[in-house]
Amino acid sequence: MKNNRIRAVVTGMGAMTPLGESVDEYWDGLINGRSGIGPLTLCDTDAYPSKIAGEVTGFDPKTYIDTREVRRMARFSQFAVASAGVAIEDAGLNLSDMDRERIGVVMGNGNGGFPTTEDNARTLVGKGGMRLSPFFIPMVLPNMAAANVSRIYGLKGYTSTVVTACAAGTQGIGEAAVAIQRGIADVVLSGGCEAGICQLGLGGFNVIRALSRQNEDPERASRPFDANRDGFVPAEGSAVLVIESLEHAMSRGANIVAEVVGYGVSSDAFHSVQPDEDGSGAARAIRWALEDADLTPNDISYINAHGTSTPINDHIETLAIKKAFGAQAYNIPVSSTKSMIGHALGGAGAIEAVACLKSIQTGEIHPTINQETPDPECDLDYVPNKSRKVDVDAVLTNSFGFGGQNACVIFRRFAE
Repeated sequence: MKNNRIRAVVTGMGAMTPLGESVDEYWDGLINGRSGIGPLTLCDTDAYPSKIAGEVTGFDPKTYIDTREVRRMARFSQFAVASAGVAIEDAGLNLSDMDRERIGVVMGNGNGGFPTTEDNARTLVGKGGMRLSPFFIPMVLPNMAAANVSRIYGLKGYTSTVVTACAAGTQGIGEAAVAIQRGIADVVLSGGCEAGICQLGLGGFNVIRALSRQNEDPERASRPFDANRDGFVPAEGSAVLVIESLEHAMSRGANIVAEVVGYGVSSDAFHSVQPDEDGSGAARAIRWALEDADLTPNDISYINAHGTSTPINDHIETLAIKKAFGAQAYNIPVSSTKSMIGHALGGAGAIEAVACLKSIQTGEIHPTINQETPDPECDLDYVPNKSRKVDVDAVLTNSFGFGGQNACVIFRRFAE
């Protein structure tokens, strides 16, 4: 942690995930190795070889949002607004008594309203452009998750949207912490969201053979670091953290979950969809996060991996961890949340951040499920199949996106 800068702490969490719509339900699923992956129901899969997904089943946005507002939001925005409301309540924020010009929003998002785009494209072709929904444009823009959170809750401060593919949720949290450290906000609601499951997205990922085709047993299809992995499982969901300055949190007697102490971002500058071959880009982001936190490899208790279950990514991430941590890499437990919920793209990093924070709170690390067949190229401690009790002080979370966009954040147990 850098001396003299404003400290950024987490005081609340909210999540909409394939394992449940509360942080407790989500964490209970993770720690017990329960999969939230099942047959894909959000669109017709007949034409596609991949037919499974991690869906937020049973989600009713009207539980969290006014009915009229629901009709004007795409599903990814609904997830974000719902998660933000839960996080605000969890943090005990009384917005009516706060300076809302000092409360900001930073959200990560990958695709915006992909399903809404697909629906309106069909309308365009079938009925003509003047039959499009008047809400089409404001529904699909990637920035509308942050915009809707800001508008619904009246948050008038620093606001931004991070669109760095699968790194977006983690990078959003890092950017929120930076806003706190710069002193331009007292509180920032930050996280990531995604709801892109539709034929357009499914087709796009299938044609590049990125998705698992192990449809016969959905709960076992996502197999990060396992020798029999064959691709990621698409997912949806969101998570939002309340991040605030330590001074602000203490002034209102907030419950501090953990501190955001390190943040690193890098680019591979290598390939449009594949990570660089030796993991050096990802390793730079890890190393810079450690430097930002003033920590050494020996200080990290646990790594929440990007761990997508694709043959290339898991191997390269293993190389990156070794490159950044040296021999210490073999002593640090590493696990993949995506083994149980699939890959929520721009929302993944934020959903995984909640798992990191729960590890700090509970002293438990969730497993990487479906770790059955060792892969000689993936030879770290991936916490196979069963959760583990660990004294968790500092946690690194990795997110690596298409285009070689890398983001890492370090959370640490709070100490005055």
